[in-house]
Amino acid sequence: MARLADMVATVWRRRADYDVAVVDVYSGAAFVWAEAVTATLHAAKRPYVVTLHGGNLPAFASRWPRRVRRLLRGAHTVTTPSVYLRDRLRHVRDDLTLVPHAIELGSYRFRDRTRAAPRLVWLRAFHRVYNPMMAVQAIVRLTPEMPDVHLTMVGSDAGDGTFASTRDAIAESGLGNHIEVRGGVPKADVPSVLDKADIFLNTSTIDNTPVSVIEAMACGLCVVSTSVGGIPDLLCDGHDGLLVPSGDADAMANAVKRIVAEPDVSRALSRCARARVEAFDWSAVLPRWASILDNVAAAHA
Repeated sequence: MARLADMVATVWRRRADYDVAVVDVYSGAAFVWAEAVTATLHAAKRPYVVTLHGGNLPAFASRWPRRVRRLLRGAHTVTTPSVYLRDRLRHVRDDLTLVPHAIELGSYRFRDRTRAAPRLVWLRAFHRVYNPMMAVQAIVRLTPEMPDVHLTMVGSDAGDGTFASTRDAIAESGLGNHIEVRGGVPKADVPSVLDKADIFLNTSTIDNTPVSVIEAMACGLCVVSTSVGGIPDLLCDGHDGLLVPSGDADAMANAVKRIVAEPDVSRALSRCARARVEAFDWSAVLPRWASILDNVAAAHA
């Protein structure tokens, strides 16, 4: 609560130092923070833009429709980085603006996976909604046919016990030589971590448009992901990624086998993924943000 109080105090104390505020909105307990900040902005008579995040936000809006509608109603503009959230929250506010996540594309070295090796990487926080155990189960299924398969799992411990249970499962399955578990890495190190692998696994049970998947695509990794939330809007199955049902470790293992066995598939996925995320470069996204913020500032001048 101390951090929330500091945030609200800063919004109020520095109200003369900014023309427009941008508020990121997530579901769950984080929504309370957004409510407090937007209420403070309203009291300070400062205009704000709301940006919607998180694959669970539609479910949250269904449970708390009046709270979500009230928060969004006060914003001059509401943006979302995904078609998924735009389409599923139109009943709350029908003028949502699509502005994708942005990355510095030049920071991600593209390597054409013309012949993918069984070098895999998983990059998310260790939390139950990201289901890292599915990646471990996929490796269990791959080792009999791919004795050289190796998975690097990178992410911070979210504190819900998933990190420990994942490490325990790896040890119990005797996969210590096949799976390396690392903690979180600085953002600047993500491109080099991704560059060491050829296949990216995304195992989430709830998702929106994860930046980690966009980063993997930028590096040219062949992405295998669960088909949940906004993922099918980001990845076209068989074109720039392979999609599998949530929790289906057999399907994920089979997708990896296909990528390794079929160079034409790996090459096409790699090149199409990179082409797809060119629209996420800051050079394409920044003008859209500049236009939105200029319009909001002009309307409240």
